[in-house]
Amino acid sequence: MRFLLIDRITELEPHKSITALKNLSLAEEYLADHFPGFPVMPGVLMLETLIQAGGWLIRHAEDFAQSTIMLKEVRAIRYNNFVTPGNSLIVKMTVRKHEGSIWEFNGTGTVNGDSAVSAKLTLEAFNLSDRNPLLAESDELRRQTYRDLLPQIWTSPES
Repeated sequence: MRFLLIDRITELEPHKSITALKNLSLAEEYLADHFPGFPVMPGVLMLETLIQAGGWLIRHAEDFAQSTIMLKEVRAIRYNNFVTPGNSLIVKMTVRKHEGSIWEFNGTGTVNGDSAVSAKLTLEAFNLSDRNPLLAESDELRRQTYRDLLPQIWTSPES
């Protein structure tokens, strides 16, 4: 099962920051079990929302040159509030450092202006074919999938 958690990118400053929105609906399957009678977005999916937002910033900055964005490290993660159905998690990822394939971010997520999650994240961008040349076709399919998805969640100011 894939979790595409970014519903809309609201701001994107290339190589610097991204702000994105995740609307939480009671229809999301995982809420039936997390927790019965008190549905809340799992912390790991709050973290994944931050990661996905950072991934979109990297893809845009590098013009989809890399097929894969992978979490390398999470530090100083704090969960401060619940995200409940009917609310929106607004995430912001700000680049702290970028060297080669490694991107370091400060990430925050808020609900109704209150902090829900914060963390320092390190992401790595790469092509699978860099490690196995037989995966070049998979790289291109992944890059094209993300190219096709971006206009559905973000409208560039230049458009």
